[in-house]
Amino acid sequence: MKINYKNSPDNKGYFGRYGGQIIPPELKSLFDQIAQEYEKAKKDPQFIKEYKNLLKNYVGRPSPLYLAKNLSQKLGGAKIYLKREDLNHTGAHKINHTIGEALLAKRMGKKKLLAETGAGQHGVALATAAALVGLECEIHMGAIDIKKQQPNVSRLRLLGAKIVSVNSGGRCLKDAVDSAFNAFLKDPQNIFFGIGSVVGPHPFPMIVRDFQSIVGQEAKEQIIEQAGRLPDYLIACIGGGSNAIGLFHEFLNDDVKMIGAEPSGRSFKDGDHAATLTLGSPGEIHGMFTYLLQNKKGEPMPVHSIASGLDYPGVGPIHADLKDKKRIDYVTISDSEALEAFQILTKSEGIIPALESSHALAQAIKLAPQLELDKIIIVNLSGRGDKDLDYVEKILKQKIDKPKK
Repeated sequence: MKINYKNSPDNKGYFGRYGGQIIPPELKSLFDQIAQEYEKAKKDPQFIKEYKNLLKNYVGRPSPLYLAKNLSQKLGGAKIYLKREDLNHTGAHKINHTIGEALLAKRMGKKKLLAETGAGQHGVALATAAALVGLECEIHMGAIDIKKQQPNVSRLRLLGAKIVSVNSGGRCLKDAVDSAFNAFLKDPQNIFFGIGSVVGPHPFPMIVRDFQSIVGQEAKEQIIEQAGRLPDYLIACIGGGSNAIGLFHEFLNDDVKMIGAEPSGRSFKDGDHAATLTLGSPGEIHGMFTYLLQNKKGEPMPVHSIASGLDYPGVGPIHADLKDKKRIDYVTISDSEALEAFQILTKSEGIIPALESSHALAQAIKLAPQLELDKIIIVNLSGRGDKDLDYVEKILKQKIDKPKK
């Protein structure tokens, strides 16, 4: 029997054996209420109408699907199309689900939106949505990422969000999630935890996936209009996995190959990478059962990526299930490969990608020359690189100034 890869989670929030609600019993009713309110909202024509109107007239959807002719010719082989999520308001795919989360929070009578952020794109998108619907906003961000992502920190302040600098643990994304979850526990009745990816306890992996699936829905229509057929490959970067499942979900039951590119960072040594699906194993993190990088005690390991939005030791349970079912191939891209792809796209197409998206680009740059000219690759360009410019310039300057041996 043919597998339906687009199945929703079961009534306990599991995708296959992954997901669930691994949370204190006193919180279960709160998360169940969110699930119930979301199901009602999905069936409410007024809610859907308002959400779609904002996607069109506020976010700027549909985002273009662009044939990168210069890059394709430079590489030879397959044609590379870019799904331009970088052109969305706030500069990334994150706005797709934060608008939905903000509308749901408002519908539920919540007073504050709270979340973690790594590269700052989710934080900026949630703060933007909070300003739009008239809610308070609090963003927890690792101290290391605050230093790396100053442009987004400035945006958060201008948007009126309270920024909490997290100095515990590795001072990056995982620690920001811990901090934000602890803050949520202090007042769950008035706070809506706007989780930034397809991670966390049920119903959040489902909610974020559903709101992000607009990416793949548009891409399917656009590639059929432009090329007359479906693509051969889809490629997206993988951290928690929201931009990837956003592109992949609509195509899961089609004859299309899919590749998720996760960060191998500086090396495959512990603490030097965030290659969760490649080197991780099943375990528990942040209220879900999924793949994670863990020590012998089952504790999350330190991680690293040049892209702040990818340095997370876990991954969405949807991806864990699709890995086990072998529906998606998950590969690794190093810091240096992502940095090179960042520069190649900028110089060949005049498009500056986010370092997160550069991992997907790097995989496309590897793959395209191996394929025939009639093959088609769609890369989810999940965000723009404005936020990374100072950091990239610093790295490149260090390389130039480094004395030769």
